[in-house]
Amino acid sequence: MMLFLILGIVPVLILADMLMKNYVEDHYSFGEQHKICNDRVILRKVHNRGMCMNAFEKYPDQVRIVSLVAACFLTIYQLICLVWQRKRYVKNTGLALMLAGAWSNTIDRCLRHHVVDYIGVETKWKHLKRITFNLGDLFIFLGAVFIWLSSFHRKK
Repeated sequence: MMLFLILGIVPVLILADMLMKNYVEDHYSFGEQHKICNDRVILRKVHNRGMCMNAFEKYPDQVRIVSLVAACFLTIYQLICLVWQRKRYVKNTGLALMLAGAWSNTIDRCLRHHVVDYIGVETKWKHLKRITFNLGDLFIFLGAVFIWLSSFHRKK
Protein backbone atom coordinates (compact mmCIF):
# COMPACT_ATOMS: atom_id res chain seq x y z
CA MET A 1 0.00 0.00 0.00
CA MET A 2 2.73 2.47 0.98
CA LEU A 3 4.60 1.66 -2.25
CA PHE A 4 1.63 2.72 -4.38
CA LEU A 5 0.98 5.80 -2.26
CA ILE A 6 4.58 6.99 -2.55
CA LEU A 7 4.88 6.14 -6.22
CA GLY A 8 1.64 8.00 -6.86
CA ILE A 9 2.46 11.09 -4.82
CA VAL A 10 5.99 11.70 -6.15
CA PRO A 11 4.89 12.32 -9.77
CA VAL A 12 2.05 14.58 -8.59
CA LEU A 13 4.49 16.73 -6.58
CA ILE A 14 6.94 16.86 -9.49
CA LEU A 15 4.14 17.89 -11.82
CA ALA A 16 2.95 20.62 -9.43
CA ASP A 17 6.43 22.15 -9.27
CA MET A 18 7.00 21.83 -13.02
CA LEU A 19 3.65 23.49 -13.78
CA MET A 20 4.51 26.36 -11.45
CA LYS A 21 7.96 26.74 -13.05
CA ASN A 22 6.37 26.81 -16.52
CA TYR A 23 3.85 29.40 -15.38
CA VAL A 24 6.55 31.66 -13.97
CA GLU A 25 8.70 31.23 -17.09
CA ASP A 26 5.78 32.15 -19.37
CA HIS A 27 4.18 34.96 -17.34
CA TYR A 28 6.97 36.70 -15.40
CA SER A 29 9.88 38.77 -16.59
CA PHE A 30 13.10 39.14 -14.64
CA GLY A 31 12.70 41.69 -11.87
CA GLU A 32 8.90 41.42 -11.84
CA GLN A 33 7.45 40.57 -8.42
CA HIS A 34 3.99 39.94 -7.05
CA LYS A 35 3.17 39.72 -3.36
CA ILE A 36 0.61 37.19 -2.16
CA CYS A 37 -0.60 35.77 1.19
CA ASN A 38 -0.99 39.14 2.94
CA ASP A 39 2.22 40.38 1.29
CA ARG A 40 4.27 37.70 3.10
CA VAL A 41 5.17 35.62 0.02
CA ILE A 42 6.78 37.05 -3.11
CA LEU A 43 6.52 35.43 -6.53
CA ARG A 44 9.41 36.30 -8.85
CA LYS A 45 11.47 34.73 -11.61
CA VAL A 46 15.05 33.67 -10.91
CA HIS A 47 17.29 31.26 -12.80
CA ASN A 48 19.71 29.21 -10.73
CA ARG A 49 22.51 27.60 -12.75
CA GLY A 50 24.20 26.09 -9.70
CA MET A 51 23.08 24.22 -6.62
CA CYS A 52 21.56 25.70 -3.49
CA MET A 53 22.05 29.49 -3.36
CA ASN A 54 23.88 29.35 -6.75
CA ALA A 55 26.79 27.34 -5.33
CA PHE A 56 29.00 26.04 -8.15
CA GLU A 57 27.14 28.11 -10.76
CA LYS A 58 30.34 28.27 -12.83
CA TYR A 59 30.15 24.48 -13.26
CA PRO A 60 26.62 23.82 -14.59
CA ASP A 61 27.55 20.58 -16.39
CA GLN A 62 29.05 19.09 -13.24
CA VAL A 63 26.07 20.29 -11.18
CA ARG A 64 23.73 18.59 -13.67
CA ILE A 65 25.65 15.30 -13.40
CA VAL A 66 25.80 15.40 -9.60
CA SER A 67 22.08 16.21 -9.49
CA LEU A 68 21.23 13.31 -11.79
CA VAL A 69 23.38 10.84 -9.84
CA ALA A 70 21.91 12.02 -6.51
CA ALA A 71 18.33 11.71 -7.82
CA CYS A 72 19.03 8.19 -9.13
CA PHE A 73 20.65 7.16 -5.84
CA LEU A 74 17.72 8.59 -3.87
CA THR A 75 15.25 6.72 -6.10
CA ILE A 76 17.01 3.40 -5.50
CA TYR A 77 17.27 4.09 -1.77
CA GLN A 78 13.56 4.98 -1.61
CA LEU A 79 12.59 1.74 -3.33
CA ILE A 80 14.80 -0.28 -0.98
CA CYS A 81 13.27 1.44 2.05
CA LEU A 82 9.75 0.85 0.76
CA VAL A 83 10.45 -2.87 0.44
CA TRP A 84 12.45 -3.48 3.65
CA GLN A 85 11.22 -0.69 5.92
CA ARG A 86 7.51 -0.68 5.15
CA LYS A 87 6.40 0.50 8.57
CA ARG A 88 8.71 3.53 8.60
CA TYR A 89 5.97 5.88 7.37
CA VAL A 90 7.58 9.15 8.45
CA LYS A 91 10.94 8.23 6.93
CA ASN A 92 9.37 6.99 3.68
CA THR A 93 7.25 10.13 3.42
CA GLY A 94 10.36 12.25 3.92
CA LEU A 95 12.22 10.29 1.26
CA ALA A 96 9.28 10.72 -1.13
CA LEU A 97 9.28 14.48 -0.61
CA MET A 98 13.04 14.63 -1.17
CA LEU A 99 12.70 12.44 -4.25
CA ALA A 100 10.05 14.71 -5.77
CA GLY A 101 12.17 17.81 -5.17
CA ALA A 102 15.35 16.18 -6.44
CA TRP A 103 13.75 15.00 -9.67
CA SER A 104 11.91 18.25 -10.26
CA ASN A 105 15.13 20.26 -10.06
CA THR A 106 17.10 17.64 -11.99
CA ILE A 107 14.57 17.69 -14.82
CA ASP A 108 14.90 21.47 -14.91
CA ARG A 109 18.71 21.26 -15.03
CA CYS A 110 18.60 18.72 -17.85
CA LEU A 111 15.94 20.41 -19.99
CA ARG A 112 16.45 24.12 -19.31
CA HIS A 113 20.10 24.07 -18.16
CA HIS A 114 19.02 26.01 -15.07
CA VAL A 115 16.49 25.68 -12.26
CA VAL A 116 13.59 28.12 -12.15
CA ASP A 117 13.11 29.54 -8.65
CA TYR A 118 10.06 31.65 -7.91
CA ILE A 119 9.19 31.88 -4.20
CA GLY A 120 10.55 34.53 -1.85
CA VAL A 121 9.56 35.50 1.67
CA GLU A 122 8.94 39.04 2.90
CA THR A 123 10.98 39.57 6.04
CA LYS A 124 12.95 42.29 7.78
CA TRP A 125 16.18 40.30 7.33
CA LYS A 126 17.73 41.39 4.03
CA HIS A 127 19.67 38.16 3.51
CA LEU A 128 16.55 35.99 3.83
CA LYS A 129 14.54 38.39 1.69
CA ARG A 130 16.95 37.85 -1.24
CA ILE A 131 16.60 34.05 -1.18
CA THR A 132 14.37 32.60 -3.89
CA PHE A 133 13.39 28.93 -4.03
CA ASN A 134 10.80 26.66 -5.64
CA LEU A 135 8.42 23.93 -4.50
CA GLY A 136 11.06 21.30 -5.25
CA ASP A 137 13.44 22.99 -2.81
CA LEU A 138 10.65 23.13 -0.24
CA PHE A 139 9.94 19.41 -0.76
CA ILE A 140 13.63 18.62 -0.19
CA PHE A 141 13.70 20.69 3.00
CA LEU A 142 10.47 19.20 4.37
CA GLY A 143 11.65 15.71 3.45
CA ALA A 144 14.85 16.26 5.41
CA VAL A 145 12.79 17.40 8.40
CA PHE A 146 10.62 14.25 8.18
CA ILE A 147 13.71 12.03 7.99
CA TRP A 148 15.25 13.85 10.94
CA LEU A 149 12.05 13.39 12.93
CA SER A 150 11.96 9.69 12.02
CA SER A 151 15.42 9.27 13.57
CA PHE A 152 13.87 9.85 17.01
CA HIS A 153 11.60 6.84 16.68
CA ARG A 154 13.33 3.68 17.90
CA LYS A 155 12.33 0.20 16.92
CA LYS A 156 11.04 -1.96 19.73
